Amino acid sequence: CAWSIERPPGDTAGCTFCHTSSEERCSTCHQRHQFDPKVARKSEQSKTCHWGKDHRDWEAYDISIHGTVYQVNKWDPTQFDLTKKLADADYVGPTCQYCHMRGGHHNVQRLSTVYTSMGMSIADRGAPLWKEKRDTWASVCDDCHSPKFARENLQAMDEACKDAGLKYTETFKVAEN
Repeated sequence: CAWSIERPPGDTAGCTFCHTSSEERCSTCHQRHQFDPKVARKSEQSKTCHWGKDHRDWEAYDISIHGTVYQVNKWDPTQFDLTKKLADADYVGPTCQYCHMRGGHHNVQRLSTVYTSMGMSIADRGAPLWKEKRDTWASVCDDCHSPKFARENLQAMDEACKDAGLKYTETFKVAEN
């Protein structure tokens, strides 16, 4: 991505490990020696790539109400029956895979938003593709929440991105001076 070209290598190490690797195959999420779908359905499988300095997704999920529900109940098969296909899952709370691979679809980015701390938050929110992604994202939340809930959370994230962008710009001005 263009936004990563001038970033220090430490900021993009996680990206290049997965996104430019010849290892992009089933074993990225499915363990090679334990190719079991129920293992791949655990949120911890996302943690492999999506945590740390460049991908704070795991930390954000883990401390959220969804992550807390998962951590507290993940050992109880009546709450998280990971033997069921995602299309048939009825979890007490969402795993990373439940939302991002809704229905068992393997294109994880299909159900992602464009929120990040690495510059993509300045994407054109008026673009048709942006509206389509937001509507799709909100429809996933609608599985368990009201449509109003998802829209209000998207609005809150928009405001947080605007605030973060202002702070980011202010910080560089201070450093420049």
